[in-house]
Amino acid sequence: MSKAHKWQRPSEAEIKQQLTAEQFRVTQQDGTERPFSNAFWDNHEAGIYVDVVTGEPLFSSAAKFDSGTGWPSFSAPIEADNICELSDESLSMRRVEVRSKQGNSHLGHLFDDGPTSTGLRYCINSASLRFIPQHELEQAGYGDLLSKLEKKA
Repeated sequence: MSKAHKWQRPSEAEIKQQLTAEQFRVTQQDGTERPFSNAFWDNHEAGIYVDVVTGEPLFSSAAKFDSGTGWPSFSAPIEADNICELSDESLSMRRVEVRSKQGNSHLGHLFDDGPTSTGLRYCINSASLRFIPQHELEQAGYGDLLSKLEKKA
């Protein structure tokens, strides 16, 4: 489903209805959640993380690592075409903002202090993600992404 499916952004009214206040603040108003007190910062279960707004696949547990920051961190996206990287000069610093391509959801930021495999750290807000455990991927329509859960040597 992930490649053939056209991920579509719902209307503003639908987004407001389907998201919690925190999810809306983070994804639609470019917010940041608190570290160490969010849903996925220390989730170690195998599965994938999708955009909470559209369902487009974003990250795999195989690329997740403990960055010590209190937010979910990934070394690479599951499908690079589903991510947009934009210049962000807010807060008097230069950063790279990460957004979902179809949903245009604010996800977090990209830093160059990740593991040696890529050197990248996608620091992502849990509020922008929905986690789909490995055993539910087929039923949820993401069975074609099962191979993305295998750690690369």
